[in-house]
Amino acid sequence: MDYRLEPVSIEDGDQIIDIFNYYVENSFAAYPESKVPDEFFGSYLNLTQGYPFLVAKNMGGKVLGFGSLRPYSLLSTFSGAAEITNFISPEHTGIGIGQQILDSLLDQAKRMGIVTVLASISSLNQASLAFHKKNGFVECGRFVGIGRKMGKGFDVIWMQRMV
Repeated sequence: MDYRLEPVSIEDGDQIIDIFNYYVENSFAAYPESKVPDEFFGSYLNLTQGYPFLVAKNMGGKVLGFGSLRPYSLLSTFSGAAEITNFISPEHTGIGIGQQILDSLLDQAKRMGIVTVLASISSLNQASLAFHKKNGFVECGRFVGIGRKMGKGFDVIWMQRMV
């Protein structure tokens, strides 16, 4: 499949929210219990301001996935740490899009002077845990039983990779 990575634009918002909301409703990959409104995209843009936010698009302009970095903390003490997010539309997983987004984000993080990238992952999201482990992330913390969604409790696992 032909696709390209490019910086996010405001026009990508609806498609990004659609992908995110799929995971909200059907998995433990996104933490909200119910769909987020389209306005959530603006808040997300604010969170990622000054950090890379990429979309993968097919040649027709359809968003196939997205990924971003954002500050771990607003305190300058933690300016070398960023949190990563990566979501691929369900019909396009397993073909390398997530890997390409991750590789690009890690490369950009390194160029920005970020030394560690963190990922917050539900213990019930085995695919994401395996993906991050395969890509050099290690578990660095676990908040036991703090999440509850779709009637199931879960841990929040923090994974870390030095860049």
